[in-house]
Amino acid sequence: MISSTKILKEANRVQLLFEIFKSRDMKFFLMLLLVPVLIIPAFAESQTMPTDKGTLDVKLTHDAVEPNIQTKINIDFINPHTQKIQEHVDYTITVLKDEQVVFGPIPLTHTSVGTVKIPIEFNLGEGKYTMDFIIKGILFQPIPDETVSFDIIVGEAYAEPAMQDKNDETNEEGGGCLIATAAYGSEMAPQIQQLREIRDNTVLKTNSGSAFMKSFNQMYYSFSPMVADLEREQPMFKEGMKMMLAPMLSSLALLNYVEIDSEHEMIGYGISIIALNVAMYVGIPMFGILKLQQFKKNRLRF
Repeated sequence: MISSTKILKEANRVQLLFEIFKSRDMKFFLMLLLVPVLIIPAFAESQTMPTDKGTLDVKLTHDAVEPNIQTKINIDFINPHTQKIQEHVDYTITVLKDEQVVFGPIPLTHTSVGTVKIPIEFNLGEGKYTMDFIIKGILFQPIPDETVSFDIIVGEAYAEPAMQDKNDETNEEGGGCLIATAAYGSEMAPQIQQLREIRDNTVLKTNSGSAFMKSFNQMYYSFSPMVADLEREQPMFKEGMKMMLAPMLSSLALLNYVEIDSEHEMIGYGISIIALNVAMYVGIPMFGILKLQQFKKNRLRF
């Protein structure tokens, strides 16, 4: 038979776990654990571009597109000043491939809520399709036509080269981190300048650093546009991302105070920076949770 002492210990253990999960510290830690889940897209692709005169931003979100399969394209019309959905927009849409019309042009259409979902079948095989918008009115007032065009890649065989071209273009133009740029509001922010200088003046100066950036970009640009869009739409999420980025920026700043003259040094410092970030983002919170558990356990004893 189970002794009353063991039963009491088990009851105390259950009570301890319950108290821990009720605590604010535990809730905060669980929120931190959920951040990666929130920022990784669920097999979705997202693009946001301004109209040619800058009156609206248009955002497309959709799953990976396969030929001859109907795909729902989610369209958001965004006010660039407030970063909120713009209501009452009049627009037309045309989808083409190699100048051949696949969809539309639809008649002048009005959305009262500023968000629409349109099912489109990309039926001309794999490749690059173009989705053209013409904005003709806002808030029941006609405006001079404003246009914006999106490239939509159809088929897996075309998706990876297109992504690689985008990464190469970003590197050649000295583009910054999309997530950090959205968090700090400008490519000229000191934090973005710091990231750009470290990348161009330190990491890309070595073959191992260049190889790392190439692999990193393939992963990073698969989700960073969506996170950047979310930052622009949700001010609280934006402020949270600033807090999340601060430790990483501090660790990367250490590279400004060392001289890297060889591949071995680049690899060594790179591994050290990664280990430091793992310690800050994973080790310290876990240590805090363990200390909290120990504190709760000691309190129950007394």
